[in-house]
Amino acid sequence: MIRLFKVKEKQKETAENAKENGLVKKQSAGELRLHRGKYDFMMGGGFVFTFKVPAVYPHEPPKVKCKTKIYHPNIDLEGNTCLNILREDWKPVLNINTVIYGLYHLFTEPNHEDPLNQEAADLLRDNPKLFGLNVRKSIEGNIWVGGAHFPGCKTGDFY
Repeated sequence: MIRLFKVKEKQKETAENAKENGLVKKQSAGELRLHRGKYDFMMGGGFVFTFKVPAVYPHEPPKVKCKTKIYHPNIDLEGNTCLNILREDWKPVLNINTVIYGLYHLFTEPNHEDPLNQEAADLLRDNPKLFGLNVRKSIEGNIWVGGAHFPGCKTGDFY
């Protein structure tokens, strides 16, 4: 989950400290756009993602990793995330909100045709019922699915 309010508080504190010390730094257009865009969408639930935003954003996409171990065809066990707008379909007009909506779409419509977790993709294609059961087990936690241990994820934590 993205802890937007903590990030916003830290940025405010840093800005206030910089003003007090006369170290006001002018933000780039990409930084301004990033700050404006990330607060438009608040995400709740139990999945934690990290966003590494390059200095040349929005001309290059952010690097996104899922920190919550999940059984998913488009998210591998290391958290790498397969989303087309984070690769070849990225355009500077897209923003963090677009990425969040794309991640939401991955959870509602997993894609077995472009997998990072081939086992999950094959199961989704061949036996969607069993795939759904494995996803539920991985979320509940403390279970082994497909040779990997899933600690589970908390739900209901809102930041």
